[in-house]
Amino acid sequence: MQTTLIHGDDSYRHSAAVAPEISVSTTFIHPTPKGEIVPGAPSDYDPFEPGRHVYSRYGQGVSTRVEKLLGPICGGHAVTYASGLAAAYAAAVHYKPKRIAIRGGYHGFHMSIKVYQAANSAVEVIDIDDEYKPGDLVWIETPLNPTGEVRNIKHYADRAHAVGAHLVVDSTFAPPPLSNPFDQGADCVMHSGTKYFGGHSDLLCGVLVVKTKEEWFELWNDRTFLGNMMGSLESWLLLRSLRTLPIRVARQSKTATELAAWLQKIEQTPKGKEFDGVAGGLIEKVWHSSLQKEASEPWFKEQMKGGSACFAINLTDPKHAELLPSTLEYFVSATSLGGVESLMEHRIISDAGADPKLCRLSIGLEDLEDLKADFRQAFKKIARPAKL
Repeated sequence: MQTTLIHGDDSYRHSAAVAPEISVSTTFIHPTPKGEIVPGAPSDYDPFEPGRHVYSRYGQGVSTRVEKLLGPICGGHAVTYASGLAAAYAAAVHYKPKRIAIRGGYHGFHMSIKVYQAANSAVEVIDIDDEYKPGDLVWIETPLNPTGEVRNIKHYADRAHAVGAHLVVDSTFAPPPLSNPFDQGADCVMHSGTKYFGGHSDLLCGVLVVKTKEEWFELWNDRTFLGNMMGSLESWLLLRSLRTLPIRVARQSKTATELAAWLQKIEQTPKGKEFDGVAGGLIEKVWHSSLQKEASEPWFKEQMKGGSACFAINLTDPKHAELLPSTLEYFVSATSLGGVESLMEHRIISDAGADPKLCRLSIGLEDLEDLKADFRQAFKKIARPAKL
């Protein structure tokens, strides 16, 4: 995977520059006509393997290179979009379901479904454990936002395919090399590339990956006329970021799994006692994929090749949950996830339906011991009795 991400787009390098160049042009010069002109479609333009470019809404050099890297590492053919929600909406447009099966997860997509329903009022939302019908769109987010818990993709793939439904997996929390949902039967894989693919908190991107070239062309055609493609600068930033994806994700996953285990020890420490410099009774619950009861089951081990780098904790006191993100020094109090810097968010700020005691953690590339030390100092401050 690492070699593919560094050299997989070498054949699309059209200059002597080692680092990809930024192209901000929206349009490209037509060649001198040779032979008969085909109205409405340049006969020498193939969007899947472009020898030249026509208009940046169709595609341009850097976005092509990005898609040629994302496809192989995700196990299919990739189409990029302006944001994760743009990609999610494009999936709904592509499958044209009469019913969407979904439960929990990212609140943003639930709002996108409402937008889709506004133009398709007959579309019904059902639960993922309801009975499916032919043509249903089953939307499985795994690991789950915000807790990082893992759902069994194969279970839902088998149920969906048995009746002719389609399964889309939002794998944003488990990018390659942590998971490949196609191995468990997904029909389409979605990523908010803003997160781990981008990895530096400086771009918006969405990705859909499908199994066949025919599906890719369908998605490309929809994107061309919905107009929800990535911008040129964002494509360039993403291409830069993908070079280091496996290294970043492996480190973030390892640190998050170890930090979650450490925080769970604090959760298990009774009030009045102390663990590793932190008072017991402050943490009510730690949510992380490695702490699930299913983590030892064969399906889980086959699906996940490491722990999620984004997870959540419930604090005992809602006021502590409100104060903790801004009391930490290395964690940035902000929404989003997947960047090189660790983030913590009092989740109710972004998601009105979240538990007011829940804080979501996105683990970056800092040293584990520094993050532990940061928690020690922050917990001491928020647990200190207020002065009268």
